[in-house]
Amino acid sequence: MQCLILAGGLATRLRPVTETVAKAVMPVAGRPFAEYQLEWLARAGVTDVVYAIGFHGDQIRAAVGDGSHFGIRVTYVDEGEILLGTGGAVRLAYDQGALGDAFLILYGDSYLTYDPGRAWREFERRRPDALMTVYRNEGRLEPSNAQLRDEMVVRYDKRVPDPSSEGMQHIDYGLSVIDRDAVVPDIPAGEVIDLADVYTELARQGRLAGVEVSDRFYEIGSPAGLAELEALLASGEAPA
Repeated sequence: MQCLILAGGLATRLRPVTETVAKAVMPVAGRPFAEYQLEWLARAGVTDVVYAIGFHGDQIRAAVGDGSHFGIRVTYVDEGEILLGTGGAVRLAYDQGALGDAFLILYGDSYLTYDPGRAWREFERRRPDALMTVYRNEGRLEPSNAQLRDEMVVRYDKRVPDPSSEGMQHIDYGLSVIDRDAVVPDIPAGEVIDLADVYTELARQGRLAGVEVSDRFYEIGSPAGLAELEALLASGEAPA
């Protein structure tokens, strides 16, 4: 299994800390956040990680290295100073020949407990163009953005003013699997693109499978999210 970790953004919601520190290696309960993600992926059997880096990417390289400490092979795709957005970073990884035939996608600020191997096996069983894990959110954690029906994400939209009135009770859990050749060549090269817009179009075309996850997600993309995760880790109740 290969996983592409999207970790190139500016992390503006966490400023001023992230003006000098890459979000992916911010200290969380005394450890660089990337360590939690890499240990979780290694336990699931992921053998190959590609980091899409940009802003302060040198700090991620220095902290993670080649991944041997985690039992994972880590390589890097660097956007440099011209950031392309999450979708653009996927296309750049493709253009540089870094992606396997199919790959997991993980956001660099997501703390998840669902076994990524289960998502991978479900993808292999069904072999859709893309598969998204979703959580039945009902507007609790953040505004819901997905509608799941008959194991398909039939609608994905982050811009709906009132998601519940549109039948959208689920939210992107933060882990997906993509068939490289079915999806990535359609992402325009060298342009700034949000991966969410790619998912929106895949759902509209009936090409985005869905898997419901029962465990909620955590994230460090905001001060509130960071505080919540640190409290969970300090409690000792975080799933192993």
